[in-house]
Parts: sequence; C-alpha cells; structure tokens
Amino acid sequence: VFEFFFKYSFATFENGDFLFASNWSVWLLITLCVLAAVLVGLGLARRKESLKISRLLVVGILQTAVVALILMMLWKPTLSTEQLRARDNSVAVLVDASASMGYGEGESRLQQVVAAFNEDGVIDSLGDIAEVQLHAFSRDLTSIESLEQVPPPGPATHIGSALLDILRGAGSSALGAVILVSDGSDNSNELDNAKLAEIAGFGVPVHAVGVGREQIPEDVELERVSISTQVSPGARVNAQVSIRHAGANEVRLKVYDGETILVSKNLSLSDSAGTTTSWVDFDLGSAGLKDLHFALDSIPGEPNTINNSQFRPIEVPDQRRHILYIEGEPRWEYKFIRRAIEKDSVIRLVTLLRTTPNKFYRQGIESSDELENGFPSDRETLFAYDALIIGSFSAAQLSEHQQEMIHDFVSHRGGGLLMIGGRRGLADGGWGNTMVAEVLPATLPELDAPSFIRWPAEVFPTGSGEESLVTRLDADPSVSRARWEAMPEIGDFQYLGALKPGAVTLLEAVIQGTTHPLLVHQRFGLGTAFIMATGGTWRWQMQMDHEDQSHETFWRQLLHALVSGVPRPVTLSAEQLFYGDAAEVVLRGEVRDSRFNPVDDASVSLSFTLDSGPARSM
Repeated sequence: VFEFFFKYSFATFENGDFLFASNWSVWLLITLCVLAAVLVGLGLARRKESLKISRLLVVGILQTAVVALILMMLWKPTLSTEQLRARDNSVAVLVDASASMGYGEGESRLQQVVAAFNEDGVIDSLGDIAEVQLHAFSRDLTSIESLEQVPPPGPATHIGSALLDILRGAGSSALGAVILVSDGSDNSNELDNAKLAEIAGFGVPVHAVGVGREQIPEDVELERVSISTQVSPGARVNAQVSIRHAGANEVRLKVYDGETILVSKNLSLSDSAGTTTSWVDFDLGSAGLKDLHFALDSIPGEPNTINNSQFRPIEVPDQRRHILYIEGEPRWEYKFIRRAIEKDSVIRLVTLLRTTPNKFYRQGIESSDELENGFPSDRETLFAYDALIIGSFSAAQLSEHQQEMIHDFVSHRGGGLLMIGGRRGLADGGWGNTMVAEVLPATLPELDAPSFIRWPAEVFPTGSGEESLVTRLDADPSVSRARWEAMPEIGDFQYLGALKPGAVTLLEAVIQGTTHPLLVHQRFGLGTAFIMATGGTWRWQMQMDHEDQSHETFWRQLLHALVSGVPRPVTLSAEQLFYGDAAEVVLRGEVRDSRFNPVDDASVSLSFTLDSGPARSM
C-alpha cells in the first residue's frame, strides 16, 4: 500500500534523504506557506456568520494544505538514496583470525566462516555487484586472495586498527562498505573515542557479523589489568583486575614474577553476565624490573584459555625517596611519624622542627649544610625532594616566593604534598590565603573561632578508603575493617571547608555524631596533595598493644603513596604496557633540569638487552 501511494518502499524512505532539487531557499517555501495560511484565514473570516467555526477550521486546513502541496511541487521534492553500482564500488571483507576463532563446537569458528561464505556463495554474490577485497586480521592486517589463505591464528584481536588500516588505505577510492566478521571485541586497549570518531568520520558503513555463541558459560576472560608502572621497593602493590564471564563462578587468579608466584587468590564472579572487577594486593620484593604475569586457572570445560592471562611490566627503582617534613612546634605527632618510618630503608625523612623564631632542629640530613638556613629558598633545593609534609606551621613564616615554590612543587615538579592538622596548621595557619590553597583537595574555612579543636573522634575508612592501599591495614578487607574499628579515638580534629570536585576521601571522623572528612587527597597538575586533618594519630600507637603495628603500617603506606609516581629528572616510558611479539617498541624519554624544566637539546644514551643477549647502547 505504501509503495502504491509513494512509489518507493518505506525502507527506501527510511534510509534515504529527503531534499528539494530546486535551488530556491527552503525558508522562502516556509514563508509562502505561512503567508498562504494567513490569506486563507482572512478569506474565511468573512464567512464566519454563515458557517460554523468547526467547519471553517476544516476548510481552512484543507485549503492551506492544497496551497502548501502546490508550492512543494514547485520546489521539486526529491528522495536521495545510495546504493552500490555494479563493479564501480569495492567492498572490504575483514575476517577475524585471532586465536579464539580456532575454537568451536565440532569445527572451529574460522572453519565455519569459510564454509558458510563458500557454500552460500557470499563472496561470488558480492563480486557481482562490487569488487571484493579480502583481508584477515589478528594483531596485524593481511591481504589475502581467497578465504583458504587465512593465516594461522594470531595472539590478539585488533579490530580498531584493522578498520583504520582499511579506511585509510582506501583513500579516494570508491569503498562502499566494510563487512567485519569476528567472534569478539577489540582487546588492544587502544580503541578509544578518538579512534571511533575517526572510523565514523570516513562515512563508510561497517556491517558486523558475529560468529559463535553470544555467551559461553564455560569461558572466562581476563579482560583488563590496571596497575602502576612504578613502585618503591618494599611498597605493597594494588592491582585492579576485570574478568568477563557469562554467569556465577569461582576462579583462581595467580600473579607470577617469572616462575615465582607472588599471590594466589580465589575470586567470586557475580550471577549476571558481564564483568566483575576485583582488587589483588601483593609484595614485589627487591628492586629491579619485574615482568608480571596475571593468569586465571581454567574452569571446568573451558575451551579457550588464551584469553585467561595478561602481562604487565613494573619497575621497582633501586633509589631512595626523599621527604621534607617541616613542623612548627614540638609535639607527639612529629615524634611518632619519625618513629614509624625510621626503619624504612626506601624513604629518607628529613625534618625541620622550629624551636625558636629563627632556629630549626634538623634530623635525617645527609650533610651539615643541608637545610642549614631552614626551609629552601630556591627551587633547585626544594625540587630535589620527592614529597613535602607541612605540620603545625604558620604560612606567615614563609615568604610569598616560598609559598609559590610549594605550589609549583606539586603542579610542575610533580611532587607529593601532605598537610597535617595542628594549632598553626591549615586554616589556623593562614594557608587559606596563599597559593598553596589552590593545590589542596579541600577549601580552608574562614571561621571566627579556631578550626582546630581538641575533641575525641572515632575514625573510619570510607568505601574508597577500604579499597585504597593507603588505609588498608590488612589484605583481607574484613580484617582491615575490624582493625579500624578497634583503633583508639584521635584526640583532636581540624575542620575543613568544601571538598573540591576531584577530591577523594579515604578516612572520616565522627565529631559529636557528625561525620567529617579526615584524610582527603586529589591530583593537581603533575603531583598529588593530601590533607590529614588531625595531629592526634599518635594515640593509635600509645593506646594500643605495644606489638600492634597499625600506626606504623598506616604512616608507612601514606608516605609511600606520597612519593609513588613522583617523576625523576630523567624518565623513560613506552607507548604500551605490553607489546607481546611486536617487532617494534616505541619509547619516550624526558630529561629535565634541576628546576624540572624540559631540556630540549639533551644528549641521552640508552642501554638495552634483547632476550638474554648482551647489552647494547644507542
């Protein structure tokens, strides 16, 4: 019926574009239609005494519609559709040749694709209307003459790269469509929004043909592993793993460093199909470059175990980190922080304790002239440290230049900053009116009374705190939660203002029934800033059993987090976390001077080894 009245099918109208073939303006057409409606209305208004309003309305609508239809005919309405013209266009057929296509029930999925295309004459039918380009892909794209030439299964499924190679290679040729045959999704971790936008920008339709079952209950896949690329020696590593599955199951995850098992953990997968994300903690041990292997044990009946593992390199540099801690008054917090970190060989804690208006007591220094004149007055000296802790110390004791240096220490140098609550700290120390306030994860309030109060408060980790390595006191979440519940109350607290959008709260304090943020952090520029809104954590040491290590564990983890990821003057990074059997590795080196400004004309030599061969230089 639709074609009887409109000549073409509804699908043709749905896929086509409606336009006018004349060169006249569409706005002119709309204006004339509106003018016609006004004139019709004026004409019918003279007859309102002889006809009812309802009849006049119907007549007016019909007359206006007739005039509008005549006007539209003058504008030459046209339906524009696109279709492949025989042999004038080409169609690219991309066949997934990854390892998973080698599995199947009876015959492999790849064999099923080849058989279906050959038996049903799909390729021949396409060849009647367009030039057919055959390609197979896994990690790389390969042109083939026939489906019988599909190469052996490859180690990955790089759908995005294969599509872009085809589209970019087509150039100005008449590529009419792409047919993509695959059993899974892109697993290159490189198919981001920018690549998807580039693919869509070519305007070539991509028709995806799925192979195999949509859900495989007897299969699990280690989809993603997120982990820091560099940690300090002795620091505990926290890795996030994402496992794709079709239903409830129990799987065992193992993490290897070479042949050594670092951790083995049972993970419970949710009932619904999808992805389950879990965290796994482990120690890396001594310094060096670690080649970590994350592997899932196969579940009963699992046909494909190739997607059960991933590799991640991680560097444990054999270098100490240096933290400068400046304190404005002798207090227990200062003493117990030093005691908690004194046996840590990885971190050197250098402290400046103000004893008189113009005198500091120095500890942890390496030479007699280190910090001889107090807080650094130049960038080179301050930027030599990896992190800075400011305790109960007034901002007025530092010049505006020194305050600006602290701001740039975080944003430009990429250092870590921790501000601790105290009588002269945070808002009560005037820090809210300095450039340093811009770096902090929370605003500092302007109160008529002091923001620092001596009031007992219970401390609890937030949801983020239970997952963070900073505030996790045990690898078992339930044990860690119980240890926090057993913690003594802190004896003081400092009020903060509103949290900033990027702030993450790890600990909260309950003051007279009201919950307030206690430990907060955020990224700022290249660095990280923390606020610990109390100076009373020393009670966790004094009021607990002398063998309890909760206080030491907390402060060691916090200070390791403070220096973790802080860049060094010379850095080397790779574009990808794992290259597999790729023939080319792209590295990026950065060299900065003592003020952490880029050195554009630096001369750098690189030493590397291939497998177990001798070291080479370039």
